[in-house]
Amino acid sequence: MSGCTRKTRYWLSSLLLLAASPALAEPAAPLPIIDVHLHAYAPDAHQPAEKQLNDNENLYKASQMTCAPYENWPARDPGEPIERYMDAYGGNPECQRKFKSVLNSEELRKRTIAELERLNIVAVTSGDADVVAQWHKQAPDRIIPGFHFGPGKLPPVEELRALHATGQMQALGEVAVQLVGIAPNDPRLEPYYALAEELDIPFSMHVGPNAAGLAYFGMPDYRASLGDPLLLEEVLLRHPRMRIYVNHAGYPMGERMIALMQAHPQVYVDTAAIGWIVPRAEFYRYLKLLVDAGFGKRIMFGSDQMLWPEGVAASVEEIQSADFLTAEQKRDILYNNAARFLRLEK
Repeated sequence: MSGCTRKTRYWLSSLLLLAASPALAEPAAPLPIIDVHLHAYAPDAHQPAEKQLNDNENLYKASQMTCAPYENWPARDPGEPIERYMDAYGGNPECQRKFKSVLNSEELRKRTIAELERLNIVAVTSGDADVVAQWHKQAPDRIIPGFHFGPGKLPPVEELRALHATGQMQALGEVAVQLVGIAPNDPRLEPYYALAEELDIPFSMHVGPNAAGLAYFGMPDYRASLGDPLLLEEVLLRHPRMRIYVNHAGYPMGERMIALMQAHPQVYVDTAAIGWIVPRAEFYRYLKLLVDAGFGKRIMFGSDQMLWPEGVAASVEEIQSADFLTAEQKRDILYNNAARFLRLEK
């Protein structure tokens, strides 16, 4: 720079300082997150536009909107038509923040994957195999294919084995048979536990809540009593090498969830749905219960995103805003625990 004037040297120095300024630097990518409980749905694939979700009109109505979170669960007068309760619960619920269902399959897929990209999330994603394959094709680095079943016929084991052989099923579940009145220890599930153990793939088991009042308007065989985590105990002893995680952290049966995790140290849980739908104070109480009991290394993040893409960010924010968690505990829940459980490469 010997030939430069003093003024030129001044401007060059200023530009170098500005280039190095943090304010002008490229924003750092958010730390990676693993979501172990995300759904790939195609709500309009087989039904007319006015009833995309289910042939049951009340179940459709209950899914139009959701509170994030529900501050108060609506009360039902049993003397009134169930439709009035549906309006209060999912038609137009009263809450400060609510999300509207995305009922177009393509829009739902694109918006959800955009959220995964924006938040730097890799997600274990379950649904019908053909729908999950569409999602995986669009975002192969973001979607870990799972297989969802519950309502309807139980799938043939050989069909699942074939999906695994082609890479279309890397996790089994969410297995949501509680919705149709099947307990976690029902003998009909034994072939699926055996398959997960044989293939050494994660088993994602629905144990816990669903839509409030579900047995009265959508799934008449649903029973809250089947959400008892201890119903898994004999299953675990029969399949000691199975990698299993309990959805919704067994909410609201915290003490029984603690008993299961203490007796069976291979059991993990996820925070799916309870992390953004139940009242925040209640979610924090329950999460703190598990952390204080010594299970902070076995709690994994799950969004349970179904029809509301905004729920992904809402559930992440719930963890990040928990002032009773240390920075290390937040990273464990959002990433480290799942990376260990899923045996993922860094």
